[in-house]
Amino acid sequence: MIFLRLLLLLVFLPLVTPTCPEPCLCASTLIDCTAKDLMHNNLPTSFPPSTTKLYLNHNNLTSIPNGLFDNLKDLQVVHLWANPWECDCHILYLRSWLQWQQNRSFYRNVICLSPSHLQGRIISYLSEDEIISTCQYWYCGVALISQMCLFIFLLVQAVLLLLVIVYLRRIRRIAKEARRTVTEFDEREDTWSIHSRKGAD
Repeated sequence: MIFLRLLLLLVFLPLVTPTCPEPCLCASTLIDCTAKDLMHNNLPTSFPPSTTKLYLNHNNLTSIPNGLFDNLKDLQVVHLWANPWECDCHILYLRSWLQWQQNRSFYRNVICLSPSHLQGRIISYLSEDEIISTCQYWYCGVALISQMCLFIFLLVQAVLLLLVIVYLRRIRRIAKEARRTVTEFDEREDTWSIHSRKGAD
């Protein structure tokens, strides 16, 4: 009886299938995200692991998030053309993924739109140095901000040191005046004591 119930439960249990990521269309292992105005911020964060073909062409993609294709072990081909690819630091993952593909000639139409000196270049054939050279502006910006922060920090330190020196000099001057006042008071008291004794004699 228990076995029969389990068998019926398995027969009528709905099959769990990976959901189709919005706004794409799915048919079996094919995921079609063609011309969906996809950009980096609204690109699906994952696709079903069974995906064999993925269409991302004719969108507004400038790069692919790191690791997006890594869990797609059955993936055979990704259609990537007609996107405004920016060949800067963020394109390194896509370039690396493309270079691991057996048929790189299929991706000859995946080309850089920017920067201008790499415009029209095939992404899979870019050298790492060419891409990293476009990232230098980012490093330069970080270096400039770091130097400015260091300069401000040193300036604040110098101002604080100056204030401490001024404060210490003021305290020293006050202490000196206090000692002089005490000395003068002691001298007057001694003089008064001498005069008092002479008057008493």
